[in-house]
Amino acid sequence: MTVAETVKVLGICGSLRAGSYNAAALRVAQKMAPQGVSVDIAEIGDLPHYDDDLRVAGWPAPVARLRAQVAAADAILFSSPEYNYSVPGVLKNAIDWVSRPPDQPFAGKPAAILGASPGMLGTVRMQYHLRQIMVFLDMKTINKPEVMIGHCAERFDANGELTHAPTRELIVKLLESLRDWTRRLQRGAA
Repeated sequence: MTVAETVKVLGICGSLRAGSYNAAALRVAQKMAPQGVSVDIAEIGDLPHYDDDLRVAGWPAPVARLRAQVAAADAILFSSPEYNYSVPGVLKNAIDWVSRPPDQPFAGKPAAILGASPGMLGTVRMQYHLRQIMVFLDMKTINKPEVMIGHCAERFDANGELTHAPTRELIVKLLESLRDWTRRLQRGAA
Protein backbone atom coordinates (compact mmCIF):
# COMPACT_ATOMS: atom_id res chain seq x y z
CA MET A 1 0.00 0.00 0.00
CA THR A 2 1.42 3.37 -0.97
CA VAL A 3 1.17 6.47 1.19
CA ALA A 4 -1.54 8.76 -0.19
CA GLU A 5 -0.64 12.40 -0.74
CA THR A 6 -4.22 13.26 0.16
CA VAL A 7 -6.07 10.88 2.46
CA LYS A 8 -9.53 10.29 0.99
CA VAL A 9 -12.04 10.00 3.83
CA LEU A 10 -15.56 8.72 3.26
CA GLY A 11 -18.09 10.09 5.73
CA ILE A 12 -21.04 7.84 6.57
CA CYS A 13 -23.91 9.37 8.56
CA GLY A 14 -26.20 7.29 10.75
CA SER A 15 -29.10 9.73 10.44
CA LEU A 16 -31.42 10.42 7.52
CA ARG A 17 -33.18 13.35 9.21
CA ALA A 18 -33.18 16.52 7.10
CA GLY A 19 -31.92 18.64 10.00
CA SER A 20 -29.49 16.03 11.30
CA TYR A 21 -26.78 17.38 13.59
CA ASN A 22 -24.62 14.41 12.59
CA ALA A 23 -24.92 15.23 8.89
CA ALA A 24 -24.04 18.83 9.80
CA ALA A 25 -20.97 17.59 11.69
CA LEU A 26 -19.86 15.68 8.58
CA ARG A 27 -20.29 18.84 6.51
CA VAL A 28 -18.05 20.64 9.02
CA ALA A 29 -15.47 17.88 8.56
CA GLN A 30 -15.76 18.31 4.80
CA LYS A 31 -15.41 22.12 4.93
CA MET A 32 -12.67 22.22 7.55
CA ALA A 33 -10.63 19.24 6.38
CA PRO A 34 -6.99 19.87 7.24
CA GLN A 35 -4.19 19.81 4.69
CA GLY A 36 -3.78 16.34 3.22
CA VAL A 37 -7.41 15.30 3.81
CA SER A 38 -10.47 15.30 1.56
CA VAL A 39 -13.90 14.25 2.80
CA ASP A 40 -16.71 12.88 0.66
CA ILE A 41 -20.08 12.00 2.17
CA ALA A 42 -21.87 8.78 1.26
CA GLU A 43 -25.61 8.45 0.69
CA ILE A 44 -27.20 5.55 2.56
CA GLY A 45 -30.87 6.54 2.55
CA ASP A 46 -31.61 4.61 -0.63
CA LEU A 47 -30.25 1.26 0.56
CA PRO A 48 -32.84 -1.51 0.80
CA HIS A 49 -33.21 -3.39 4.07
CA TYR A 50 -30.55 -6.06 4.22
CA ASP A 51 -31.80 -9.28 2.62
CA ASP A 52 -29.29 -11.95 1.66
CA ASP A 53 -31.60 -13.13 -1.12
CA LEU A 54 -31.06 -9.74 -2.80
CA ARG A 55 -27.29 -10.09 -2.41
CA VAL A 56 -27.31 -13.58 -3.92
CA ALA A 57 -29.38 -12.30 -6.86
CA GLY A 58 -26.87 -9.48 -7.45
CA TRP A 59 -25.89 -6.41 -5.47
CA PRO A 60 -28.66 -3.76 -5.58
CA ALA A 61 -27.29 -0.65 -7.34
CA PRO A 62 -27.21 1.56 -4.19
CA VAL A 63 -25.31 -1.19 -2.34
CA ALA A 64 -22.80 -1.64 -5.17
CA ARG A 65 -22.24 2.13 -5.19
CA LEU A 66 -21.61 2.28 -1.43
CA ARG A 67 -19.31 -0.77 -1.48
CA ALA A 68 -17.28 0.87 -4.27
CA GLN A 69 -17.07 4.15 -2.30
CA VAL A 70 -15.84 2.33 0.81
CA ALA A 71 -13.31 0.34 -1.22
CA ALA A 72 -11.98 3.51 -2.90
CA ALA A 73 -11.66 5.48 0.35
CA ASP A 74 -8.45 5.53 2.34
CA ALA A 75 -10.38 5.90 5.61
CA ILE A 76 -13.92 6.04 6.98
CA LEU A 77 -15.49 8.66 9.27
CA PHE A 78 -18.74 7.59 10.93
CA SER A 79 -21.02 10.30 12.33
CA SER A 80 -24.11 9.05 14.09
CA PRO A 81 -26.73 9.72 16.72
CA GLU A 82 -27.48 7.22 19.45
CA TYR A 83 -30.79 5.36 19.42
CA ASN A 84 -31.73 3.18 22.38
CA TYR A 85 -28.13 3.15 23.65
CA SER A 86 -26.86 1.85 20.32
CA VAL A 87 -26.21 2.28 16.60
CA PRO A 88 -29.21 3.48 14.54
CA GLY A 89 -30.77 0.85 12.30
CA VAL A 90 -30.01 2.78 9.10
CA LEU A 91 -26.28 2.78 9.88
CA LYS A 92 -26.27 -0.87 10.93
CA ASN A 93 -28.10 -1.72 7.69
CA ALA A 94 -25.41 0.07 5.64
CA ILE A 95 -22.65 -1.70 7.55
CA ASP A 96 -24.38 -5.07 7.10
CA TRP A 97 -24.64 -4.57 3.34
CA VAL A 98 -21.06 -3.38 2.86
CA SER A 99 -19.58 -6.07 5.09
CA ARG A 100 -20.92 -9.07 3.15
CA PRO A 101 -18.45 -11.27 1.30
CA PRO A 102 -16.79 -11.44 -1.06
CA ASP A 103 -14.11 -8.76 -0.71
CA GLN A 104 -15.44 -7.09 2.43
CA PRO A 105 -14.06 -3.52 1.92
CA PHE A 106 -14.09 -2.46 5.59
CA ALA A 107 -11.32 -4.95 6.48
CA GLY A 108 -8.10 -3.14 7.36
CA LYS A 109 -9.66 0.28 6.73
CA PRO A 110 -8.68 3.09 9.13
CA ALA A 111 -11.71 4.66 10.79
CA ALA A 112 -12.89 7.31 13.22
CA ILE A 113 -16.18 8.05 14.95
CA LEU A 114 -17.98 11.21 15.98
CA GLY A 115 -21.51 11.75 17.14
CA ALA A 116 -23.94 14.47 18.15
CA SER A 117 -26.80 14.09 20.58
CA PRO A 118 -29.20 16.40 22.39
CA GLY A 119 -28.31 14.58 25.61
CA MET A 120 -25.40 15.15 27.94
CA LEU A 121 -23.43 12.01 27.01
CA GLY A 122 -23.12 12.84 23.31
CA THR A 123 -23.39 9.32 21.80
CA VAL A 124 -20.92 7.59 24.12
CA ARG A 125 -22.88 4.30 24.14
CA MET A 126 -23.41 4.30 20.37
CA GLN A 127 -19.70 4.85 19.86
CA TYR A 128 -18.89 1.93 22.16
CA HIS A 129 -21.22 -0.37 20.21
CA LEU A 130 -19.90 0.86 16.87
CA ARG A 131 -16.34 0.18 18.02
CA GLN A 132 -17.37 -3.41 18.81
CA ILE A 133 -18.77 -3.79 15.29
CA MET A 134 -15.61 -2.28 13.81
CA VAL A 135 -13.42 -4.76 15.71
CA PHE A 136 -15.32 -7.65 14.12
CA LEU A 137 -14.94 -6.02 10.69
CA ASP A 138 -11.17 -5.73 11.26
CA MET A 139 -11.24 -1.94 10.90
CA LYS A 140 -8.32 0.03 12.33
CA THR A 141 -10.07 2.56 14.54
CA ILE A 142 -8.30 5.54 16.07
CA ASN A 143 -8.82 6.02 19.78
CA LYS A 144 -8.27 9.76 20.20
CA PRO A 145 -9.57 12.31 20.16
CA GLU A 146 -13.06 11.18 21.04
CA VAL A 147 -15.69 13.50 19.58
CA MET A 148 -18.97 13.25 21.44
CA ILE A 149 -21.03 16.37 20.85
CA GLY A 150 -23.49 16.59 23.75
CA HIS A 151 -26.18 19.24 24.13
CA CYS A 152 -26.01 19.71 20.36
CA ALA A 153 -28.87 22.22 20.28
CA GLU A 154 -26.51 24.61 22.09
CA ARG A 155 -23.63 23.94 19.70
CA PHE A 156 -25.49 24.33 16.39
CA ASP A 157 -27.42 27.39 15.26
CA ALA A 158 -30.95 27.50 13.83
CA ASN A 159 -29.56 26.81 10.33
CA GLY A 160 -27.80 23.66 11.49
CA GLU A 161 -24.33 25.21 11.44
CA LEU A 162 -21.89 24.09 14.11
CA THR A 163 -20.99 27.37 15.81
CA HIS A 164 -19.20 26.00 18.88
CA ALA A 165 -15.53 26.75 18.07
CA PRO A 166 -13.98 24.17 20.44
CA THR A 167 -16.07 21.42 18.84
CA ARG A 168 -15.11 22.56 15.34
CA GLU A 169 -11.45 22.45 16.38
CA LEU A 170 -11.92 18.97 17.85
CA ILE A 171 -13.33 17.72 14.54
CA VAL A 172 -10.23 19.07 12.77
CA LYS A 173 -8.01 17.30 15.33
CA LEU A 174 -9.95 14.08 14.73
CA LEU A 175 -9.30 14.37 10.99
CA GLU A 176 -5.61 15.12 11.58
CA SER A 177 -5.36 12.04 13.77
CA LEU A 178 -7.18 9.92 11.18
CA ARG A 179 -4.90 11.26 8.43
CA ASP A 180 -1.75 10.50 10.40
CA TRP A 181 -3.00 7.02 11.42
CA THR A 182 -3.95 6.22 7.83
CA ARG A 183 -0.51 7.24 6.57
CA ARG A 184 1.18 5.14 9.28
CA LEU A 185 -0.88 2.13 8.22
CA GLN A 186 -0.09 2.77 4.55
CA ARG A 187 3.63 2.84 5.37
CA GLY A 188 3.29 -0.35 7.41
CA ALA A 189 4.52 1.50 10.49
CA ALA A 190 1.54 0.82 12.75
